[in-house]
Amino acid sequence: MTFDRQQLETFCAVVELRNFGAAAKTLNVTRGAVSQRIIALEEALGAPLLVRDGNVPTPAGEAVLRHAQALKLMEADTLQQIKPGTDGRAKIAIAVNADSLATWFEPVACAIAKDSCLLELIVDDQDFTLPVLTRGQAIGCVSTASRAPTGFVAEAIGAMAYECVATPSFCQTHFPHGLNLHDILAAPAVLFNRKDGIHAGFIERLLGFPVGGYATHYFPSPVALLMAVRTGVGYGLVPTMQAQPLIEAGGLVALAPRDRISIDLYWHHWEKAPPTARAISEMVMRHARQALGQLSSESPDRWDGSALAD
Repeated sequence: MTFDRQQLETFCAVVELRNFGAAAKTLNVTRGAVSQRIIALEEALGAPLLVRDGNVPTPAGEAVLRHAQALKLMEADTLQQIKPGTDGRAKIAIAVNADSLATWFEPVACAIAKDSCLLELIVDDQDFTLPVLTRGQAIGCVSTASRAPTGFVAEAIGAMAYECVATPSFCQTHFPHGLNLHDILAAPAVLFNRKDGIHAGFIERLLGFPVGGYATHYFPSPVALLMAVRTGVGYGLVPTMQAQPLIEAGGLVALAPRDRISIDLYWHHWEKAPPTARAISEMVMRHARQALGQLSSESPDRWDGSALAD
């Protein structure tokens, strides 16, 4: 069968906006027309494409969404070949974790947005970015998962190292004898959000057993989390890229310098991708490997963060 362009555009709009009425307004058609187009597309394919409660794509809908995104990129590539410099950049999305965006990914994201496309960054924990890709909402993602789903490729790009840090005064008050179970249970920790499993993984690796029930602050921004640690709100795990200059300047203290934790990261992308998507993947991987360094046995202790995603 041949896909109907209007039906595809309507389906993509509903998935993006999660609402039939909002999609109708964007497309300048009636809500009834949107509903008819979706139903016609589902009947032509013989499969439901949307879960109506929430308007999220079904597995079949995810495949259609990836096809529609690839088609748009192919059309943009072809237009640039025929009319170089045409202002018809494709819209793409990439899923990335906040710590990567705050450190090594920010410059490559700016380069992509400047040269290649209209870019949307979907930010989530590194253990939760992969579903964004498989749902067809992004052309690539940074993830802790080493194994790619069917139809995708996972490329090792390096490891993000984390340092457990606090201010000198916080250490004197809360950890006068170093990191031990008694003080860990009493001292306030600063975490990114409730999905953040890095801190729990670090404590378990440090003590040899899982620990819960300690006081916790949540600052869902790498900048805010670092500021909270720097102002003595609590102690926490900060990317080494951010922490090391502050440690060297004396503003922060490494609480467990021999027990840094490192999380392997992978770039997941379409197995068969249009030229623009391939170029973006190559740019991301090249920059990541320069910034993070290749995976090696000499890196800090690694923690399989994906184990906490279940």
